[in-house]
Amino acid sequence: MTHPLIVQDVTKQYGDKTAVNRIGLQVKQGEIYGLLGANGAGKTTTMRMVLGLIYPDEGNILWNGQGYREELRSLMGYLPEERGLYPKVKISEQILYLAELKGMKRRDAEHSLKMWLERFEVPDYYNRKVEELSKGNQQKIQFIAAIIHNPEILILDEAFSGLDPVNVELLKKTVKGLRDEGKTILFSSHRMEHVEELCQNICMLHRSNTILQGNLKDIKASFPKERVVLETATSVEGLEKVLGVTSVNERLNGYELRIANPEAAQRILQYAMERSTVQRFQIMEPTLNEIFIQKVGSQHE
Repeated sequence: MTHPLIVQDVTKQYGDKTAVNRIGLQVKQGEIYGLLGANGAGKTTTMRMVLGLIYPDEGNILWNGQGYREELRSLMGYLPEERGLYPKVKISEQILYLAELKGMKRRDAEHSLKMWLERFEVPDYYNRKVEELSKGNQQKIQFIAAIIHNPEILILDEAFSGLDPVNVELLKKTVKGLRDEGKTILFSSHRMEHVEELCQNICMLHRSNTILQGNLKDIKASFPKERVVLETATSVEGLEKVLGVTSVNERLNGYELRIANPEAAQRILQYAMERSTVQRFQIMEPTLNEIFIQKVGSQHE
């Protein structure tokens, strides 16, 4: 089964409000698939349908080629955006209980929990209460709760929100490791740089509709390259006068220029080479953030 998760033309309505309108996506084994959009775009509703917590009004969802069934509980892991652990209960008690609900034997769950606490460099948290931990460490425990039973399909909703840079790197590394083990991962975020780093394919939602979908590299290649980075040994005056240059911003070691057409890039290079030694010249592809803003435009809120 190359696509353990398939969402076919799925729609969800609440009264007269359409939460998700005909979304379709396929997530391969060993892939992190990015679901993007602002708050209220339909990401969480989509994820809840994928989890089987709510049912679509139209369309189908297939897990390993089949429809909804009881064993999905042990097949899937979910890291919700809103954290759901009990603050006053010991971490080991909650996690082991949740693991048993997912069909694990207690001894296996204990072994798995201790292994993950060790991996996250917090082995002493076994007997601590959730409320005693920092927000970042609570997030690590919530993450362990999602993966303790070794699920095949992982749903990660804003996995890195509220984390400091060190913990973001730790969880990123963990998610990449799970991908390399062959897990199927649906990953939602509004942080475009995380999606760029982790995801091969994406679906961008805006107000319940899919506005962009496909391979991230192909999507980027289809948008014009409007930014040039230039670094020179000495300062270069008059770059803003070069035909096709729309703006010039000075950076630490040089300039970032916006261009109206691809030909302007070569004119910038020629102009700079005549006046200084060029140390770096790069035509930059648009960031996912720029693409998102361009697609959503002034409708974004």
